[in-house]
Parts: sequence; structure tokens; C-alpha cells
Amino acid sequence: MASIPHSALPTPHLEDLRRDYTLAGLTEVEAGDDPFALFQIWFGQALEAKLNEPNAMVVATATPDGKPSARTVLLKGLDDRGLTFFSNYDSHKGREIEANPFVAAVFLWDELERQIRIEGSCQRSTAEESDAYYRVRPMGSRLGAWASPQSAVISGREFLEEQHAKLLERFAGQEPPRPENWGGYRIVPTTFEFWQGRSSRLHDRIRFRLVNGVWVKDRLAP
Repeated sequence: MASIPHSALPTPHLEDLRRDYTLAGLTEVEAGDDPFALFQIWFGQALEAKLNEPNAMVVATATPDGKPSARTVLLKGLDDRGLTFFSNYDSHKGREIEANPFVAAVFLWDELERQIRIEGSCQRSTAEESDAYYRVRPMGSRLGAWASPQSAVISGREFLEEQHAKLLERFAGQEPPRPENWGGYRIVPTTFEFWQGRSSRLHDRIRFRLVNGVWVKDRLAP
């Protein structure tokens, strides 16, 4: 296939796409001393604002030699141990986490002019935790975990539909068990950064770092 000449590509005026941020600020006092508490406050405000999928977060993983990849997943658990999402353990991200547990995550709540960055390590949830979440998923999602060999090359859409049809017959009238290669991952944070947009690009950036078991807070230049 012939390549498209650069001159034939559309040329939007990207340099003109900008906005000023004026909704709020973030002081060190407002940030408090516990990043989990501040996260819960901000997340609660995102829920109150009725944002579209406020629990969507971009999770970045990397190979042992540092080649990164990223994708959007949904936050499904939050406590003082970390942030939990669920996936296929054999997926692209699952294989990278197995080889290199260090990850980063980003929440972008554009309507609130806010972003949260998180860095830490990732570990599998317990089988009991994964089972508990699997049981409350809709039946279609539970069967989807069986039907999809996530990240593998497949022949076409028909493959998934055929797998789903077979599973409907296989588990007719019964509760499907959780697939052994599907379950939770918990991100255990060592860094939080809370970003609040401000006017003239003088944004507020409050960072928390876990140092010897204690959260240390500082302000970063925008």
C-alpha cells in the first residue's frame, strides 16, 4: 500500500486549541495529609457532578526493558490498600504486570479541570476478592470473561459470537464460575499527584510520596 504524502493529511490548527482554567484551586491545607482521603473527596465530587464514567483510569504498564503500553480500565475497588481493577491475567497488561509490577495510572476529570496521577506497584487481588466481584457482574459480562482470550489475535467478530453462544448453552440455568485466568489487580500507590487547573497555566500540583511508610507532601511547579 502506498504511503500518503504528508501534504495530503489534514492540518488542524492545533496551536490554537487552548482554554483557561478557572473553576477552583488547591492549597496545601485543602490537600490535607492523607492522599487516599483527598482522592475520596475528589472522586465523590466527580460522582456528584455526574461525569461520564468517573472511575475510568488510564493504566500504563511496561516490559522489564522499559517498553510502555497504556489503556483505559475501570476502577472497581478503593480502600487504604490501593485501587482495584479487573482483567484477564493473560492479557497484554497482565503479562507485563507479571514481568514488571511497576505501573502508573491517570484519572482525567476534564469537566472539573482536574487530574490525578498515581504511581506504584501492582499485585493480584485474592481469589476470594475476585470471586466476590465476579458474582455481582451482569451475566453477559461474566460470560464475556470466558469468551474472550483478551489481547490474542482472533479470526473475526464471529469467533466471539460463536464462543458466547456455546457458553450460553454450557452454563444454561447455572451460575458460571470465575475463569481462573480472570480477576483483580490492586495498584498499591507510592505516589499521588493532584492537579487542579488554574488560570494562565499556573496550575496547582500537590504531590504525595510514600517515604519510610509516611506520606510526604510537596508542591510541584506547573
